Amino acid sequence: MLLCIDIGNTNTVLATFDGDKLVHSWRIKTDARSTADELGLMFRGLLAGDAVEITGVAACSTVPAALRSLRTMLGRYYADLPSVIVEPGVRTGVQLAIDNPKEVGSDRVVNTLAAYTLYGGPSIVVDFGTTTNFDVISGRGEFLGGAFAPGIEISFDALAARAAQLRKVEATKPRSVIGKNTVECLQSGLYFGFAGQVDRIVERMVEELGEVKAVIATGGLASVVIGECRTITHHEPMITLIGLRMVYERNI
Repeated sequence: MLLCIDIGNTNTVLATFDGDKLVHSWRIKTDARSTADELGLMFRGLLAGDAVEITGVAACSTVPAALRSLRTMLGRYYADLPSVIVEPGVRTGVQLAIDNPKEVGSDRVVNTLAAYTLYGGPSIVVDFGTTTNFDVISGRGEFLGGAFAPGIEISFDALAARAAQLRKVEATKPRSVIGKNTVECLQSGLYFGFAGQVDRIVERMVEELGEVKAVIATGGLASVVIGECRTITHHEPMITLIGLRMVYERNI
Protein backbone atom coordinates (compact mmCIF):
# COMPACT_ATOMS: atom_id res chain seq x y z
CA MET A 1 0.00 0.00 0.00
CA LEU A 2 1.02 3.61 -0.58
CA LEU A 3 1.45 5.75 2.55
CA CYS A 4 0.62 9.45 2.08
CA ILE A 5 1.67 12.01 4.70
CA ASP A 6 0.43 15.60 4.92
CA ILE A 7 2.27 17.59 7.61
CA GLY A 8 0.37 20.77 8.45
CA ASN A 9 1.02 23.49 11.00
CA THR A 10 -1.35 21.99 13.58
CA ASN A 11 -2.04 18.40 12.53
CA THR A 12 -0.37 15.68 10.50
CA VAL A 13 -2.72 13.46 8.49
CA LEU A 14 -1.70 10.07 7.15
CA ALA A 15 -3.53 7.66 4.88
CA THR A 16 -2.83 4.45 3.00
CA PHE A 17 -4.09 3.73 -0.50
CA ASP A 18 -4.61 0.46 -2.30
CA GLY A 19 -4.68 1.74 -5.85
CA ASP A 20 -7.06 4.70 -5.74
CA LYS A 21 -8.96 3.35 -2.72
CA LEU A 22 -8.25 4.98 0.64
CA VAL A 23 -7.94 2.17 3.19
CA HIS A 24 -6.68 3.65 6.48
CA SER A 25 -6.31 7.18 7.83
CA TRP A 26 -4.90 8.74 11.00
CA ARG A 27 -4.67 12.29 12.40
CA ILE A 28 -1.99 13.28 14.91
CA LYS A 29 -0.69 16.61 16.19
CA THR A 30 2.29 18.20 14.44
CA ASP A 31 5.34 18.87 16.59
CA ALA A 32 8.11 20.62 14.68
CA ARG A 33 10.55 19.52 17.39
CA SER A 34 10.00 15.80 16.74
CA THR A 35 13.17 14.03 15.70
CA ALA A 36 13.44 11.61 12.80
CA ASP A 37 13.48 8.69 15.22
CA GLU A 38 10.37 9.92 17.01
CA LEU A 39 8.57 10.24 13.68
CA GLY A 40 9.72 6.78 12.67
CA LEU A 41 8.49 5.18 15.89
CA MET A 42 5.14 6.99 15.65
CA PHE A 43 4.46 6.12 12.02
CA ARG A 44 5.60 2.52 12.38
CA GLY A 45 3.43 2.15 15.47
CA LEU A 46 0.34 3.38 13.64
CA LEU A 47 0.99 1.10 10.67
CA ALA A 48 1.72 -1.92 12.86
CA GLY A 49 -1.48 -1.36 14.84
CA ASP A 50 -3.52 -1.91 11.68
CA ALA A 51 -1.12 -4.51 10.22
CA VAL A 52 -0.35 -2.30 7.22
CA GLU A 53 2.53 -3.14 4.89
CA ILE A 54 3.50 -0.20 2.71
CA THR A 55 5.18 -0.24 -0.69
CA GLY A 56 5.84 3.48 -1.17
CA VAL A 57 5.58 6.91 0.47
CA ALA A 58 4.36 10.31 -0.75
CA ALA A 59 4.57 13.37 1.49
CA CYS A 60 4.25 17.14 1.67
CA SER A 61 4.83 19.60 4.49
CA THR A 62 4.23 23.27 5.26
CA VAL A 63 6.56 23.07 8.28
CA PRO A 64 10.26 23.29 7.27
CA ALA A 65 11.63 21.80 10.50
CA ALA A 66 9.22 18.85 10.29
CA LEU A 67 10.13 18.36 6.64
CA ARG A 68 13.81 17.96 7.53
CA SER A 69 12.99 15.35 10.16
CA LEU A 70 10.65 13.57 7.74
CA ARG A 71 13.32 13.41 5.06
CA THR A 72 15.81 11.90 7.53
CA MET A 73 13.19 9.47 8.85
CA LEU A 74 12.37 8.18 5.36
CA GLY A 75 16.05 7.63 4.60
CA ARG A 76 16.58 5.77 7.87
CA TYR A 77 13.42 3.65 8.21
CA TYR A 78 12.09 3.34 4.65
CA ALA A 79 15.24 3.60 2.54
CA ASP A 80 14.25 0.52 0.52
CA LEU A 81 10.91 2.02 -0.54
CA PRO A 82 10.31 4.51 -3.37
CA SER A 83 9.29 7.90 -1.98
CA VAL A 84 8.20 11.30 -3.30
CA ILE A 85 8.31 14.53 -1.32
CA VAL A 86 6.45 17.35 -3.06
CA GLU A 87 8.92 20.18 -3.62
CA PRO A 88 10.40 22.12 -6.57
CA GLY A 89 11.50 19.71 -9.28
CA VAL A 90 8.82 17.11 -8.60
CA ARG A 91 6.39 16.57 -11.47
CA THR A 92 2.86 17.59 -10.48
CA GLY A 93 1.42 18.74 -13.80
CA VAL A 94 0.24 21.96 -12.11
CA GLN A 95 1.15 25.28 -13.73
CA LEU A 96 1.66 28.00 -11.10
CA ALA A 97 0.23 31.18 -12.67
CA ILE A 98 1.30 33.52 -9.87
CA ASP A 99 3.98 36.16 -9.23
CA ASN A 100 6.42 33.96 -7.27
CA PRO A 101 5.90 30.18 -7.63
CA LYS A 102 8.47 29.51 -4.88
CA GLU A 103 6.06 30.99 -2.31
CA VAL A 104 3.33 28.42 -2.91
CA GLY A 105 2.90 25.76 -0.22
CA SER A 106 3.17 22.21 -1.50
CA ASP A 107 -0.25 21.40 -0.03
CA ARG A 108 -1.89 24.03 -2.25
CA VAL A 109 -0.22 22.55 -5.34
CA VAL A 110 -1.40 19.06 -4.38
CA ASN A 111 -4.93 20.35 -3.66
CA THR A 112 -5.01 21.96 -7.11
CA LEU A 113 -4.07 18.71 -8.84
CA ALA A 114 -6.67 16.67 -6.94
CA ALA A 115 -9.47 19.22 -7.32
CA TYR A 116 -8.95 19.61 -11.06
CA THR A 117 -8.68 15.85 -11.61
CA LEU A 118 -11.79 15.06 -9.55
CA TYR A 119 -14.04 18.02 -10.36
CA GLY A 120 -12.58 19.93 -13.29
CA GLY A 121 -12.21 23.68 -13.44
CA PRO A 122 -12.56 26.49 -12.84
CA SER A 123 -12.89 25.45 -9.20
CA ILE A 124 -12.06 26.64 -5.70
CA VAL A 125 -10.69 24.68 -2.74
CA VAL A 126 -11.47 26.05 0.72
CA ASP A 127 -9.06 24.43 3.19
CA PHE A 128 -10.12 24.86 6.83
CA GLY A 129 -6.95 24.41 8.86
CA THR A 130 -4.68 26.59 10.97
CA THR A 131 -5.51 29.23 8.38
CA THR A 132 -8.48 29.16 6.04
CA ASN A 133 -6.96 28.91 2.56
CA PHE A 134 -8.80 29.64 -0.67
CA ASP A 135 -7.09 28.01 -3.67
CA VAL A 136 -8.32 28.97 -7.13
CA ILE A 137 -7.91 26.62 -10.12
CA SER A 138 -8.41 27.69 -13.73
CA GLY A 139 -10.32 25.85 -16.42
CA ARG A 140 -6.97 24.43 -17.61
CA GLY A 141 -5.89 23.22 -14.17
CA GLU A 142 -3.56 26.13 -13.39
CA PHE A 143 -3.12 27.39 -9.84
CA LEU A 144 -4.21 31.04 -10.06
CA GLY A 145 -3.62 32.10 -6.44
CA GLY A 146 -6.20 32.66 -3.73
CA ALA A 147 -6.65 34.14 -0.28
CA PHE A 148 -5.72 33.51 3.35
CA ALA A 149 -7.84 34.18 6.43
CA PRO A 150 -7.29 33.36 10.12
CA GLY A 151 -8.40 29.83 10.96
CA ILE A 152 -11.30 28.99 13.25
CA GLU A 153 -9.17 27.79 16.16
CA ILE A 154 -6.77 30.75 15.84
CA SER A 155 -9.72 33.12 16.16
CA PHE A 156 -11.10 31.29 19.21
CA ASP A 157 -7.65 31.38 20.85
CA ALA A 158 -7.14 35.07 20.07
CA LEU A 159 -10.46 36.07 21.64
CA ALA A 160 -9.77 34.04 24.77
CA ALA A 161 -6.26 35.50 25.08
CA ARG A 162 -7.08 39.16 24.43
CA ALA A 163 -10.49 39.61 26.10
CA ALA A 164 -10.46 39.40 29.91
CA GLN A 165 -13.98 37.99 30.34
CA LEU A 166 -14.00 35.64 27.37
CA ARG A 167 -12.74 32.07 27.27
CA LYS A 168 -12.17 29.20 24.90
CA VAL A 169 -15.36 27.39 23.92
CA GLU A 170 -16.27 24.45 21.72
CA ALA A 171 -16.28 25.29 18.02
CA THR A 172 -19.83 24.26 17.17
CA LYS A 173 -23.11 25.65 15.87
CA PRO A 174 -25.08 27.49 18.57
CA ARG A 175 -28.81 26.91 19.04
CA SER A 176 -29.55 30.45 17.82
CA VAL A 177 -27.73 33.31 16.12
CA ILE A 178 -28.82 35.46 19.08
CA GLY A 179 -26.71 34.15 21.93
CA LYS A 180 -28.28 34.04 25.40
CA ASN A 181 -24.98 33.65 27.27
CA THR A 182 -21.27 34.26 26.75
CA VAL A 183 -20.61 30.83 25.27
CA GLU A 184 -23.44 31.11 22.74
CA CYS A 185 -22.41 34.67 21.82
CA LEU A 186 -18.88 33.49 21.04
CA GLN A 187 -20.11 30.48 19.08
CA SER A 188 -22.61 32.55 17.12
CA GLY A 189 -20.10 35.19 16.08
CA LEU A 190 -17.51 32.68 14.99
CA TYR A 191 -19.83 30.09 13.42
CA PHE A 192 -21.98 32.47 11.37
CA GLY A 193 -19.10 34.89 10.92
CA PHE A 194 -16.83 32.28 9.35
CA ALA A 195 -19.63 30.96 7.14
CA GLY A 196 -20.31 34.51 5.94
CA GLN A 197 -16.62 35.13 5.35
CA VAL A 198 -16.28 32.00 3.24
CA ASP A 199 -19.36 32.77 1.18
CA ARG A 200 -18.36 36.37 0.48
CA ILE A 201 -14.80 35.53 -0.56
CA VAL A 202 -16.02 32.67 -2.78
CA GLU A 203 -18.68 34.91 -4.34
CA ARG A 204 -16.10 37.55 -5.26
CA MET A 205 -13.79 34.89 -6.69
CA VAL A 206 -16.64 33.52 -8.80
CA GLU A 207 -17.32 37.04 -10.08
CA GLU A 208 -13.71 37.28 -11.29
CA LEU A 209 -13.64 33.75 -12.73
CA GLY A 210 -17.03 34.03 -14.42
CA GLU A 211 -18.15 30.56 -13.35
CA VAL A 212 -16.95 27.58 -11.33
CA LYS A 213 -17.67 23.88 -11.58
CA ALA A 214 -17.05 23.14 -7.91
CA VAL A 215 -16.24 24.73 -4.55
CA ILE A 216 -14.63 22.02 -2.43
CA ALA A 217 -14.27 22.18 1.35
CA THR A 218 -11.45 20.28 3.00
CA GLY A 219 -9.35 20.39 6.16
CA GLY A 220 -9.87 19.23 9.71
CA LEU A 221 -12.27 22.05 10.65
CA ALA A 222 -14.40 22.02 7.50
CA SER A 223 -17.24 20.08 9.12
CA VAL A 224 -17.66 22.82 11.76
CA VAL A 225 -19.17 25.45 9.45
CA ILE A 226 -19.80 24.05 5.96
CA GLY A 227 -23.42 23.31 6.85
CA GLU A 228 -23.98 27.07 6.94
CA CYS A 229 -21.92 27.88 3.80
CA ARG A 230 -24.23 28.21 0.81
CA THR A 231 -21.34 28.39 -1.70
CA ILE A 232 -19.73 25.03 -0.81
CA THR A 233 -20.74 22.35 -3.31
CA HIS A 234 -18.53 19.41 -2.25
CA HIS A 235 -16.81 18.16 0.89
CA GLU A 236 -13.65 16.10 0.40
CA PRO A 237 -11.71 15.94 3.69
CA MET A 238 -8.88 13.88 2.17
CA ILE A 239 -8.22 15.94 -0.97
CA THR A 240 -4.57 16.65 -0.06
CA LEU A 241 -3.85 12.96 0.48
CA ILE A 242 -5.62 12.07 -2.75
CA GLY A 243 -3.44 14.65 -4.50
CA LEU A 244 -0.32 13.11 -2.97
CA ARG A 245 -1.33 9.75 -4.38
CA MET A 246 -1.68 11.36 -7.82
CA VAL A 247 1.75 13.04 -7.56
CA TYR A 248 3.32 9.72 -6.55
CA GLU A 249 1.80 8.01 -9.58
CA ARG A 250 3.23 10.72 -11.85
CA ASN A 251 6.75 10.31 -10.48
CA ILE A 252 7.18 6.62 -9.60
